[in-house]
Amino acid sequence: MSVAAGGGRGRSRAAAPAPSRRAIEAAVLELLQARDAASSACPSEVARALDARAWRRLMPAVRAAAAHLAERGAIVVLQRGQVVDIGAARGPVRLRLAARARRTARRAVSSGSG
Repeated sequence: MSVAAGGGRGRSRAAAPAPSRRAIEAAVLELLQARDAASSACPSEVARALDARAWRRLMPAVRAAAAHLAERGAIVVLQRGQVVDIGAARGPVRLRLAARARRTARRAVSSGSG
């Protein structure tokens, strides 16, 4: 995944281009599909997978991509174990594949396409 250029003290650091929403959505789904069906992930895990050094700057984009996936029914967003609207949620949230998405992922794995 992309890492910011530069790095040393006194050097200018050019930020790597931010990943597209589709790339972030794909990273969310890939991370969640690799886990147990009942498991969840923190949006920061997705951001770190995309850019380990500058993950904090990706957090708003990761949350926006998660909101889009939740609107489509692909994932659910949880806070304190309850499904929430990520746009209204303040503080830490977790992401989990929606039940329908988990079934689709299991079918893809069992049929050998994924």
